[in-house]
Amino acid sequence: MTEQPPPPPATPPGFGPPPPQYVQEGPQYLPPGQALPEFLAVDRRNSIVVDASGVAFEMYDITVEFTWPEIRSVHYKASDDGKSLMVAVVHLDGRVFEGIVRAKPRERLQAWFAHLAWVLGYYRPTG
Repeated sequence: MTEQPPPPPATPPGFGPPPPQYVQEGPQYLPPGQALPEFLAVDRRNSIVVDASGVAFEMYDITVEFTWPEIRSVHYKASDDGKSLMVAVVHLDGRVFEGIVRAKPRERLQAWFAHLAWVLGYYRPTG
């Protein structure tokens, strides 16, 4: 009969994930009583929403919603002509979905960038 290896050492207290009763869901940055941040960009046909539940695109009356647990990452940029906001959601399985909203007036795009960066940083502080 072969000798069994010794069991692995127990994890010392204070290491590893916290017990379930101490795990908090979602971001915890705002003082009590303040509304959770959200981002909304809308044009005549399309919209992009980023809020506590995730990211949603509406394009030509079709709505696609992604919850934070199924999102790997969110990216955004200006369109080549500088007139639209383009937001891409990378799903956990690697698929990429994109929403586009026209900025009118054109200066609105810069305001959207600043606000979107802040909202995404709130919900996804590590990227």
